[in-house]
Amino acid sequence: MKITRFGVSIPDNLLRKFDEIIEEKGYANRSEAIRDLIRDFIVRHEWETGDAEVAGTITMVYNHDEADVVKELLDLQHDYLSEIVSSIHIHMDEHNCLEVVIVKGKASRIKEIADRLLSLKGVKHGKLVMTTTGKEIV
Repeated sequence: MKITRFGVSIPDNLLRKFDEIIEEKGYANRSEAIRDLIRDFIVRHEWETGDAEVAGTITMVYNHDEADVVKELLDLQHDYLSEIVSSIHIHMDEHNCLEVVIVKGKASRIKEIADRLLSLKGVKHGKLVMTTTGKEIV
């Protein structure tokens, strides 16, 4: 693997904050942290373009007493059998549940699933996290 050095101009205060964070996170040096940032940037671009094969999680917190949220969540998950790999359900308290849906497929389709699930009435908070194998990312 060929390594390329390049220079970056950055304001002092931004670099100080960056150095604080990379030290806190345990990076060996700035180069490692910057490589991770670039990899993340590439992965996000791949799934935003909609063509990449991705895997990810859709994490939701919802009130199971609200409307028909449980039935709608299950119905929607059955609509995407080929993309939904698994789900994990956790009771947070007597009214609220955490559900993590594990997904795999085309980025545009995964985003569609997340949008539909997270927009259901009764879902209080949610987030889609996707990644790729990053075959061309080293």
